[in-house]
This record gives sequence, C-alpha cells and structure tokens, in this order.
Amino acid sequence: MHPQGLCESGDVGPRTRVWAFAHVLPGARIGADCNVCDHVFVENDVVVGDRVTLKSGVQLWDGVRLEDDVFVGPNATFTNDPFPRSRRPPAKFAATLVRAGASIGANATILPGVTIGAGAMVGAGAVVVRSVPPLAIVVGNPARIVGYVDAGAPGPESAAAPPPGAEGATKVAGVTLHRLTVARDLRGSLAVAEFGRHVPFPVRRSFFVFDVPSRETRGEHAHRRCHQFLVCLRGSCAVVADDGRTRQEFLLDSPALGLHLPPLVWGIQYKYSPDALLAVFASDPYDPDDYVRDYDEFRRLVAAKDAA
Repeated sequence: MHPQGLCESGDVGPRTRVWAFAHVLPGARIGADCNVCDHVFVENDVVVGDRVTLKSGVQLWDGVRLEDDVFVGPNATFTNDPFPRSRRPPAKFAATLVRAGASIGANATILPGVTIGAGAMVGAGAVVVRSVPPLAIVVGNPARIVGYVDAGAPGPESAAAPPPGAEGATKVAGVTLHRLTVARDLRGSLAVAEFGRHVPFPVRRSFFVFDVPSRETRGEHAHRRCHQFLVCLRGSCAVVADDGRTRQEFLLDSPALGLHLPPLVWGIQYKYSPDALLAVFASDPYDPDDYVRDYDEFRRLVAAKDAA
C-alpha cells in the first residue's frame, strides 16, 4: 500500500500493489500479483483475478469481473447501468465479464452486460456495445472486429495457392488450401470441383451464405466429426482457422480457391464484401450435437486429443 492509497478490503492477494490515490471499497476482492495504479477506484461488488493490471484512472463499478492476466489501460471506463438516473439505481447492476488474458486499451468504454472473450484486444478509444469473441481485435465506435490475435494478415492466397487441381498445406494443422481447375474462353469462366478429388471427402450437405452485413462475424465454432470445404463464389470474405495452438487468416476472393477445414478446427468467417456468396460443402448432415460453440471447450477437446 502506498501511504496515500486507501484499501478498505481485507480480501487482497499477496504481492498486489495499491498506489497513491487509489481507493478499494470493503467488498471488493482482488487477487495476487496485481498492480492497482494511481487514481483507480474499485467498488464493492467487484472481483479481480490474479496478475491483473489496472492503469491510472480506471473505475471498476459493481458487477465487473476481471479474470486472471487482464490488462486495463489508462482511463478505460466500465459502466453497469444501461439507463442511469441520478439516485435511482436498478434492482441489480448488469454484470460485465472480462475473460482471462484480455486487454483493454486506453480510454475505451465498455457498456454494461457484455463479455470480452479470453485473449481479446480492445483498441484505444473503442466503445464496446456487445460481447467480443475470444482472441478478437476490436476498434472503433461502435467497436467492430478487424482481426484476430496472432492470425496475421491474410496473404495473397491467389498467388500462394498450389497449382490447379492440387492442395497446399497451411500453418494450421490439417487445414489445406486448394486451387480448383478453371476453364476460361469467350463464353465465360468455369471452376471445377470434383468431390473426393478436389474436395477431399464425400459431400453430404451444402449451404450458401450471402447478404451478410460486412461487420458481422459468422462461424465461431468447430465440429467434432464434420469436414467443411469453403469456396467464395462471388466477392470475398476472410476465414480464420485455429487448431488450438496456431491460427491463420485467409482471404477467399476467387471461385478458384477452396479451403478445407477438418474436424476440431475452430473456424470464423468475417469481412464479407457486400456481394459475397460463400459456398460451404460438408461431409455430414446437420447435427447440432456435432458443433462445439464454446472456445474453452474446444481447447479442452484439442488437449484431450493430443493426450490420447
């Protein structure tokens, strides 16, 4: 404790530092090895995990939960009442959760009731009005997804793809990029995909995604058994593939490019162009039990598979 700090809580972990002019109320719980910088205010119904950094000017209001290894930048603002009135508090304040390892940039504003996913990054000055997926990078007002941590910028897939009719490996285990055979003449162009040859599994279902608002994100799940093969027939969209250890972003911008996502690969599609038409070919009929929609569960399944 700095001599000019005020910590009224008895539930503070070892090696946590509370600096000058910070104020921690009696009901707050703060973990070990945290750094509570100057002019931070922590209200009663607040839980802070281990190794959390709260930079100067941060306020944590009732209902805020920060998991381990969270970074909150200077003057980032949390809120807990969507319709505040003076001296008219709600019956219960909205809960806001920041999952492990996420970072919030300086002067960002977090609206009440959202969850910021594990490892996500909120850009400086962003206004977060809805929940942020794990590992997503969001910026702007309202905050929108512009990338994913460690996925890298999409490369020139059209140039890097293998020869026509062949497949090429990627950084993500089991994910392959395919160049389909294209025939062009004066009558137009035709791209050919033979199931079992260019598409490396028998196809039992197909669906098509279109008219997606450009800011929206689709996918955000893995499959237990199902293979998928993605081709953007018109326009473009970005695909992030994640095997639980490595992730890579691809730009599908030609009907001659296909991307194979095997089971237990987390897939995300976003950055749709206004005219995008994405075709998805699947190895299995629709089965809701085949979907893994929680990223933590996905990581556990990958770890179990690696240990088997």
